[in-house]
This record gives sequence, C-alpha cells and structure tokens, in this order.
Amino acid sequence: MQVLIRDESVMGAVTNQLTLDVLDETITVRELIRSRVYQEVEDHNRRVRQANAAATPFNGLVTPTPLERALNGPQAGSAKTREVDWKKQFDAACEAFARNGFFILMGDRQAESLDQTIALRHDTTVSFVKLMPLVGG
Repeated sequence: MQVLIRDESVMGAVTNQLTLDVLDETITVRELIRSRVYQEVEDHNRRVRQANAAATPFNGLVTPTPLERALNGPQAGSAKTREVDWKKQFDAACEAFARNGFFILMGDRQAESLDQTIALRHDTTVSFVKLMPLVGG
C-alpha cells in the first residue's frame, strides 16, 4: 500500500511531499517514522553513490546536526556529499516527536505517542507539521 506523506508548515503550506510504501494497513507512529526516515535517507544515499553526484544536502524530516554536517560534508577537492546514517536520523526524529518538534496528522486526528497504532487506507494522507522554535525568552 502507498501512503502520501506531506511536510507542512504550521500555516498549512506543503513544503515537501513523498509517497511511502507500507506493508500493513495498521502501523505504529514509530514504524511510520522509521519507514519515512529510512526511505528518504536511502533516496539521498542512492543519489550520493551515483557517479559524479553533485553535492546535495540532506533534506529530510530531521537534518543532521551542524557537527555531523561538518564532519560528513563535502570532502576537500570533492563535489560529493557523504552518506547519511538512517539510524541516527530515526533516533533524532523520534526524539524530535517526543519533544514536540513536529506533530503528525492523519486526516483530522493527531498522533499522540510513538506507540500509537494507526489504521491506513489507500487514500490516507499523513501530514508531518514541523514546529519552529521560538526565538527569545
């Protein structure tokens, strides 16, 4: 089954969209995040492995930390970007969900926890709404 995944701003603007293949009609929020992160990291890494792949920054649910970007960025004299570790990205995404860095909507229902089971249909659209941290105190 395929599920439409959208990244949205708080104002409702769609900033990214992808189709995710899932095996079961029921899935936990954690499994949904894992599947999404794994697919987008694999897509990025496949582009990186292509011959003469230009440096393209990873643009996923969560982005590598500045230190990780510095360590894994383009090598001196090279236009290639290094691969991203999907497990680190998955851990960071789960942590971000737990601290309300983003929330997930399935239709008009909001995911409450990583262990919540959700039912998917062929026409399900899942929205990942990223929250921007407030500046100041």
